[in-house]
Amino acid sequence: MVVEVSRLSNGLTVLTDAMTSIETVALGVWVKSGARDERPEEHGIAHLLEHMAFKGTSRRSAWQIASQIEDVGGEINAATSVETTSFYARVLKDDVPLAIDILADILSDSQFDADELRREQHVVLQEIGAAHDTPDDIVFDRFSETAFRDQTIGRTILGTPETVKSFSADNIRAFMQRQYAADRMVVVAAGAVDHDTFVREVERHLGSFRVTCDSKPAAAASYIGGDYREPRDLQDAQIVLGFEGRAYHVRDFYASQLLSMVLGGGMSSRLFQEVREKRGLCYSVYAFHWGFSDTGIFGVHAATGRSDVAKLVPVIVDELKRAGEDISVEEINRARAQYRAGLLMSRESASSRASQLARQMMLHGRPVPMEELMERLSNITVERVTDLASRLFSTRPTVAGIGPLDRLASYDHISDLLTSRPASEQKIAV
Repeated sequence: MVVEVSRLSNGLTVLTDAMTSIETVALGVWVKSGARDERPEEHGIAHLLEHMAFKGTSRRSAWQIASQIEDVGGEINAATSVETTSFYARVLKDDVPLAIDILADILSDSQFDADELRREQHVVLQEIGAAHDTPDDIVFDRFSETAFRDQTIGRTILGTPETVKSFSADNIRAFMQRQYAADRMVVVAAGAVDHDTFVREVERHLGSFRVTCDSKPAAAASYIGGDYREPRDLQDAQIVLGFEGRAYHVRDFYASQLLSMVLGGGMSSRLFQEVREKRGLCYSVYAFHWGFSDTGIFGVHAATGRSDVAKLVPVIVDELKRAGEDISVEEINRARAQYRAGLLMSRESASSRASQLARQMMLHGRPVPMEELMERLSNITVERVTDLASRLFSTRPTVAGIGPLDRLASYDHISDLLTSRPASEQKIAV
């Protein structure tokens, strides 16, 4: 695999990673703009724009966009996240020019037809309704909203029914004009691709895309934390307990990733073994760490029945606190191996590799060599991870729950548990 980087005349960055063992190419345009870049009245517009990009240009109808890619056996799609939006395709190597043409067409010439807009608004409203009816999904939205209260970084990507219904074609054009420019975009291809040929095609279709836009950086994130509870008559309770995490570029980011794996990254992890296997207090439990450009979030998600809610959280808290005192070399080595394997396995997928390179360019301004990532991981010691855990889990928590929560401890009690000594060290009164 050889990563090559070029910059077009308008400043657009183009990367390729040649994978000689496959016959397909995963390619796309990643934009450094997402839900976090919306204005207060634009909640959900980044996601609606992603939908509307496929609804027709002056050269192609919505049907033609879909059928032209599928006529050659390809796939095309898009995704919106907190900080980025991506438009991507996967095709056979001979069909790369067609894919570039279509992606450039929808980015440069989407018409945002009024009838199509009404239909797509209805589709997004259905998405919002479906998310609300899925407690194990919506609990994460409520968790983020609580952790970063009243900030765009914590808002749901889908928006609200009120905001989505309010958007006009002019609103979408204005957002795109303000956010989409060559200096905020990266074009990446991974697979059976020739760099020079790919660059020429991208230059031909996107070389005249506007150089800059008048967007301002998103407001700096401020982790707040707090408590959110939504009682529902359900069979199980969805609970998330979290803390402020680490941004992508800071020293503790990779240590945070390893800590999440030690605690809840698989069947051998502490939480899975202690909470699920030994005690049977839940049917699902895992830890996660999400990094953003200027902050992060570390959390534990668990799903359990009403009768076990009261016992569940104290056991989770005890495991978090114990991590700040005692993690073995074997656990760190296992987590390191898991993370390393995940990175290497992702390189075997053209789509994963393209996404990885796009993220690296937008966050670090360069592709990060695998050797550098491995070195960062190898330098993480037990002492560093335990120190991180002791600091991380002594900060103000975020608690979010949906379901039968009458037996869930109060927020103040959970906070007190986090700052008290582990149960294993407490003397039992006799």
